[in-house]
Amino acid sequence: MADESFFVRTGAHTFEPTAHAGGAWSDEDHHFAPLAGLLVHEMENAQRAGAPGQLARVSFDILGRLPFTGFEVAVEVVRPGRTIELVQATMTSGDRPVLTARAWYLAAFDSSAGAGVEEAPIEPPHAGEERDMTATWPGGFIAQIVSRQVSTPRPGASTTWITSPNTLVAGEDSHDVAEFIARVDAANGVAPRGEPGEWAFPNVDLTVHLFRRPDPQWTGLDTTVSWGPDGVGLTSSVLHDVHGPVGRANQCLTVRRA
Repeated sequence: MADESFFVRTGAHTFEPTAHAGGAWSDEDHHFAPLAGLLVHEMENAQRAGAPGQLARVSFDILGRLPFTGFEVAVEVVRPGRTIELVQATMTSGDRPVLTARAWYLAAFDSSAGAGVEEAPIEPPHAGEERDMTATWPGGFIAQIVSRQVSTPRPGASTTWITSPNTLVAGEDSHDVAEFIARVDAANGVAPRGEPGEWAFPNVDLTVHLFRRPDPQWTGLDTTVSWGPDGVGLTSSVLHDVHGPVGRANQCLTVRRA
């Protein structure tokens, strides 16, 4: 149902947002997080028979404001291959590209004999306390988040689990990796170095690297935030699912007084 999803498909490649996709910086814009998940959802839908199927990296560039209205998503294979493939998705709103995603897909090989992870696991969601994100942020996307805090948050650092009761597209099963990525952009709001009413620090991009396919139940954000002295910031997160570390995410910020 539409009221249990972020988007409604209105055509083969066109969508309308629901209230759950509303932005945190402005109610006239989408929140970027579910859009990131949707572009991955569409790239996963477009996977060709015989193409490599593991998403190893996806990099998003926000080309401007993301108007809270209907839009189109186009997917193309930039670099086809049987073991390595580069896929691009572009969101167009009002005949203007507003968001792009480029994803590297890699073939599966047995590397279990050399597998290892350096990042330490974090406490599981059930060990944390409920966190009300609406105490800091407005908007439809934030309002529907379910969050648990497994560290004492402070300006610049937080370890937070988030999940959502909503699917990406009404009437469609969400791809696991798309559902997981649909929450990652929230990292920029879990440990801000300044109050949102006093500072503006939107991200202009998001890059996610994964070393295994994530379980979509919860997205764990072990996040640190750095602001430089000249208006540029960086939000960095080790990403976790309920089984342990799964990758990393980085967001470049433009920081200024509100």
